[in-house]
Amino acid sequence: MIERFDCGPRLAEMTVHNGVAYLAGQVPEDTSADITGQTAQVLAEIDALLARAGTSKQHILRAEIFLADINDAPGMNVAWDAWVPAGHAPARATMEAKLVNKDWKVEIVITAAIA
Repeated sequence: MIERFDCGPRLAEMTVHNGVAYLAGQVPEDTSADITGQTAQVLAEIDALLARAGTSKQHILRAEIFLADINDAPGMNVAWDAWVPAGHAPARATMEAKLVNKDWKVEIVITAAIA
């Protein structure tokens, strides 16, 4: 069975299948924030979605981080490093990408095991 969360005409914010949660790319609501603030917002959204699936950041298998400007990586890492629990860092890729909204500095895609 596939469970879909916050499903719209184009995408679901999260799908769950066979004990794995697949999150859509999460983006900031407040685009006036700097990269650290935008990243913190996105990570809070990820926490909320994972909780709805019955899991948490300790069970993240993979993270894909898209930055509008790769030079923002250090600022993004400030929020990331404060958020990731010690000993639970997932496999991760970080890349520069042209994001759909010019005001987004970061978009993060997560795959997590259901605890």
